[in-house]
Amino acid sequence: MKLNRRDALAATVAGTVAGIVSGAGVMTGSAQAEVKENKSTIRFCLNTSTIREKKLPIEQIVELAGAVGYDGIEPWIRELEAYKESGKSLPDLKKKLADSGLRVESAIGFARWVVNDDAERAKGVEQMKRDMDLVEAIGGTHIAAPPVGMHGKDSPDLDLFAAAERYHTILDVGRETGVTPQVEIWGPAKNLSRLGEAVFVAVESGHPDACVLPDVYHIFRGGSSFDGLGLLNGNAVHCFHFNDYPATPARLEMNDSNRVYPGDGVAPWKQILGLLSSIGFSGAVSLELFNKEYWKQDPEMVMKTGLSKMKSVFANQNL
Repeated sequence: MKLNRRDALAATVAGTVAGIVSGAGVMTGSAQAEVKENKSTIRFCLNTSTIREKKLPIEQIVELAGAVGYDGIEPWIRELEAYKESGKSLPDLKKKLADSGLRVESAIGFARWVVNDDAERAKGVEQMKRDMDLVEAIGGTHIAAPPVGMHGKDSPDLDLFAAAERYHTILDVGRETGVTPQVEIWGPAKNLSRLGEAVFVAVESGHPDACVLPDVYHIFRGGSSFDGLGLLNGNAVHCFHFNDYPATPARLEMNDSNRVYPGDGVAPWKQILGLLSSIGFSGAVSLELFNKEYWKQDPEMVMKTGLSKMKSVFANQNL
């Protein structure tokens, strides 16, 4: 069955189920108390893209992130590959992470798990497994699953039912490796650019480990409403990419480099954080930026500023 984008989004709302989507819109007093308790469990994480152009080795990033005060880190697979290829030990990196007080909240890879071509997709699934093995070796439990290979403007329309089946496949691989893939939206992408599409794929995968990886910039860039966050179950969001976007350029003209520190743009933080609180989100918020001006600056200063900015948006909303 072929499903167009509009039908997919409608079906997402109609097909909401427990586990991915929130079970109630009105919270009881006990549930409200639980949410209030959850807010203290929010963990602050660094996505290494934020300081990418300094090309620091991953072990140095770990040391800095721990010293600055982050709770976790979200490395890129290519950094782990470079570390391993240099002859260094992944178990040693795992120990360094533990010694620095850091969790590996997620990781960024680019396996082509969702493409239409069977042979190419099989290679993508194998790549995903290799990536998962790297993440597991350093103590990680989750990895991003973006729409690589189906994101370009010339890509064919993605059948979301087929995407859900493909997601189920890599979730099964995740069961074997101990690392769960998270459906990630890419706002400018041809497919999986909207929050509702990612949620549809997660729900229709029919897998108990299904989850999504939202991103403030990508939700806005893809044209989704932040209200959609209120339909989710907090347990289905393990990591949330935190960033902000300016008033200009126009939405469709924005790219990754336009992202700014949380609170320095025009994102509706009161709405976003209020919804995350209401759904019981208690995972990691990961600072993911590609700002070329930040890349020129001292990495430790950028890390400190980013952590302070993330904490400030919570403090400003009394959450």
